Amino acid sequence: MVYDRYDKRFGTLNLPIIPNTQGIHGTIALAFLCLLPLFAIYCFHIGDRRLIQKESLKQLQEVGKPIWWISLQRFANSLLLLSATFAVITGRMMQEEWLPTGEFNHIWYIGHLIGWLLMIVSIAIHLLMSAKVGGLPLLLSIYNWKIRPEDMPKFWLRGFKLKPSTTFLFIFEVLVIGGIAIAFILPAIFPAPQVG
Repeated sequence: MVYDRYDKRFGTLNLPIIPNTQGIHGTIALAFLCLLPLFAIYCFHIGDRRLIQKESLKQLQEVGKPIWWISLQRFANSLLLLSATFAVITGRMMQEEWLPTGEFNHIWYIGHLIGWLLMIVSIAIHLLMSAKVGGLPLLLSIYNWKIRPEDMPKFWLRGFKLKPSTTFLFIFEVLVIGGIAIAFILPAIFPAPQVG
């Protein structure tokens, strides 16, 4: 929305101009930043089997086999976590006045665009691999609004593991959670220069 209003160097979606676009973006970004740690904890402590594993690189050599598709989806899921972390760090370091004044070459802004591009690619791969691995039944289940007994909040923490299943995932978790913490702290360490 903000990119489409100000930048447009790499194409445009021709979205309608909405007043206070940056304010809306900032509100959504703050909600994303606050929810990202919860999503990351879920991924590492409940959904860890859907993330990259030690043997994933070896499994990627088995092109065309079912494990290859699953490993590719694990890479996409892991890339999504890393790129979301990168997007919140770079987004927190951007200044509001850059885009309205045409300052598109700041490293934080370019990094933010790269983070979002990687997230979009990761989501696309995730959906494509879900279609390949789970087929039409899995895709249709996404749109099934029927609440099953196991969907109730009392079952949400079932399968929660306090410790990551491998050292590799622990290191990956430290990178992601540490990056999210940096996104909260970095603007306080390097505040925006005062204009005027």
